[in-house]
Amino acid sequence: MLLTTLGGAAVAGTGRSCPAPLAGRATCYTGQDARGAYYAIAVPERWNGSLIVYAHGGPGFTTAAEDPAGDLASWSALVDHGYAWVGSSYRRGGYGVRMAAADTESARRRFTETVGRPSRTYLHGQSWGGNVAAKAAEVYPGSWDGVLLTDGLLAGGSRGYDARVDLRVVYQYYCRNLPGPAWAGLPAESALTPGDVRARLEECTGRPGHRTARQQRVLDDVVAVTRLPERALDVHLQYATFLFQDLVGTRLGGRNPFGNRGVRYTGSHDDRALNAGVERFDADPAARRDLSYDSDLTGRVRVPVLTLHAIGDPQVFVENESAYRAPRLVRTFTTGTEHGGTSADEAVASITALDAWVRTGRAPTPHTIAASCTGACSYAPGYRPGDFFTRIRPRPGATAWPALTPAQERAWSRVPGVGIAP
Repeated sequence: MLLTTLGGAAVAGTGRSCPAPLAGRATCYTGQDARGAYYAIAVPERWNGSLIVYAHGGPGFTTAAEDPAGDLASWSALVDHGYAWVGSSYRRGGYGVRMAAADTESARRRFTETVGRPSRTYLHGQSWGGNVAAKAAEVYPGSWDGVLLTDGLLAGGSRGYDARVDLRVVYQYYCRNLPGPAWAGLPAESALTPGDVRARLEECTGRPGHRTARQQRVLDDVVAVTRLPERALDVHLQYATFLFQDLVGTRLGGRNPFGNRGVRYTGSHDDRALNAGVERFDADPAARRDLSYDSDLTGRVRVPVLTLHAIGDPQVFVENESAYRAPRLVRTFTTGTEHGGTSADEAVASITALDAWVRTGRAPTPHTIAASCTGACSYAPGYRPGDFFTRIRPRPGATAWPALTPAQERAWSRVPGVGIAP
């Protein structure tokens, strides 16, 4: 049934002009929920009756009323294809997977109050929002008919940031120009800015075409040991500085959830000296428990889950896909080399395949999805990612993937103070 008018519930938001890509082709609303999260809604002129609820990535460190409209513009092809859309800014910046999942569920409810109940509801998470969406699928199981995760950070917080932990300690061994400890990102009183961190990285490793022999050797060692691509060192170092500062200092009250004791770093020109001199530390068990409760995924999702990941993603490695399991899961991959580079045609092919799966009960395959995509498509239907721990250096005793048991989930949910501060 095609719906051409808004109906049902009273409008809980404010009518506004749609982002430029949807001007004249959809009706849009914006508003703010009771917790302070901003949201944006779009309903196409010829709505197919289904809704996409979007969980954005980051995490960013600020929020603004304009943020959801920017996300809407980025994924406007889905609205052009007939789907209504709603996305949240989240109530605040900074880390908090369960917090963001709650605000994503709130955005879904705002849509129902503003527009009416959709025939089907699909949850879409991008990047860190993939972690958020996968958690929301577990915590709010009755809200979704299907889940789409694109370039998702599916390893959760307790393992997903180990590569950045390793970057901080290896970088600090060679460069010694960021205040420690590495696991804390920055001291709370630090006045360093992202520009300052970028300048210090350049001071230590040089600029292309202008590097000294020492700078080139440091760069080669950092890249080889961390297994991070040179072109993404800056963004990883920024997160390993400011995200860690927020996560540890603000959300966990100064407690350290990370450890690298026993990790052997290899690939440098002098591994013995590196391993003898690199900073070592152990995770606070309670902090690690709280981070795991907040962000790690059990895969206990009843509805179909479709993932899409660029093989060459330099920020959220494709091996994240190997860290996630769900009963009804289809993984797809593209030959893309950028994070967040999903084309409009690939996005439409993905949501169309997920919708058909939900409606018919027949799961697609990577080959059928690739064959259905027309236009800018770069699917690699035969690709299989390596094990997560082939890309990320495992911590001793952590070769098996940690997963919350149902008993742990129930027990921890009843303990006051467990998790990340909302």
